[in-house]
Amino acid sequence: MHWRTLTYFGDSMLLIPTAVIIALILPWKSDNRRTVWYWLLAFGLAGLLVSLSKILFLGFGIGSARFNFTGFSGHSAMSATLWPVMLWLVSGRWPTPLRLLAIGVGYLIPLMVGFSRLVIHAHSASEVATGLLLGFTLSSAFLLSQRRTALKGFSWPQIGAAFLVPLLLLGHGRLATTQQFLERFSADLAGLEKPFTRADLFRQ
Repeated sequence: MHWRTLTYFGDSMLLIPTAVIIALILPWKSDNRRTVWYWLLAFGLAGLLVSLSKILFLGFGIGSARFNFTGFSGHSAMSATLWPVMLWLVSGRWPTPLRLLAIGVGYLIPLMVGFSRLVIHAHSASEVATGLLLGFTLSSAFLLSQRRTALKGFSWPQIGAAFLVPLLLLGHGRLATTQQFLERFSADLAGLEKPFTRADLFRQ
């Protein structure tokens, strides 16, 4: 297993375009006009909370040395918000056992992303665990809100089209620069020459 390939399933370069695809498909496949707004709220809230937690640490040094916490793992949180919903959407008219299996895969992918973040030493256990908790809470709340929503089925060509952009991005492998942007933004916001680092956390 190439852990950096697996961790890409939580990269913003892949997830943001996929989230947009979901938002474009929902009005077409859902009988509930509010579904797309619930989705935008869930995904947007995940991104907002992750960003705020990182800004608080990078700009103001607010974290926990005891728990080795410098903010939610964005890869974990965002993948846990997106993949259960994506698999729920494309399996909308499948037989119940297959649909449950697909949604289960949607929950499994973020767990593997989170584990990959630990393997490559990108995050601490607390950052991954809280990121997954945040994402799974939002995706599960979305799915519960849609339990009475009827979805139109996907043909196999439509499923292929829905996954085309994610697969192309996965093959390209270009990484998002979200972390670098947040570092610069947080330092500028706090009037610092450079953002706080994990090493600074343990020197406090």
